[in-house]
Amino acid sequence: MSDIKDHKRVNDIFFGPLERPALKWLAGHLPAWVTPDMMTVVGISGSLIITVGYVLSNYHPAFLWLATFGFIVNWFGDSLDGTLARFRHIERPKYGFYIDHVTDVLTEIITILGLGLTPYVKFSVAAMFCIAYITMSVMVYVRMNVTGEFKISYGKLGPTEARVLGVLLNISMFFGGLVTYKFNMGTVIATISPYDLIVVFFIVVIIYFFALTSLRLSTELRNSGK
Repeated sequence: MSDIKDHKRVNDIFFGPLERPALKWLAGHLPAWVTPDMMTVVGISGSLIITVGYVLSNYHPAFLWLATFGFIVNWFGDSLDGTLARFRHIERPKYGFYIDHVTDVLTEIITILGLGLTPYVKFSVAAMFCIAYITMSVMVYVRMNVTGEFKISYGKLGPTEARVLGVLLNISMFFGGLVTYKFNMGTVIATISPYDLIVVFFIVVIIYFFALTSLRLSTELRNSGK
């Protein structure tokens, strides 16, 4: 990992044309005492707020708005830590890479499993989503070491779009309420919610990008003889 600073970062996302200038403006207007490390802590705090909101939604659906607020806080901190370091020219490539992506994994696990603690999505479905998301993350890191390209967006979807989808799911759960479908499977009656089906769709999308990217890269490497 001695060449971390030389890796090319690819984040070609749908909201990129809006997000990039917004982050640059925010980085230029943050007080001097605000540091990239503080932004990392803010990002982690956001994921904790999301989980607290999800847990409390068992008592009242209005707490889903707290979870939505957590997504905003998480975006603010996670997106600005690296942006702020680059804006002020105080990058520490190895330290920044390590801290940023260790905390990314931590916040992904906290957030996704937190979703499974709501009354709207089964914990088993959220756990499968967590496994799929972390698997994709591992592929991104392995791919970076093989190709020198740190690609975190696929099909115009990246971390920001994932947060937006999380917010839309929260809104759907708040206004849609608790809804379940029952399926008679012999001696077993299975229940599933429309929100479970939405999360399963996300899982399928992640698996698709994982399989497609893995097959393409393995074929390219085999043909190149590397």
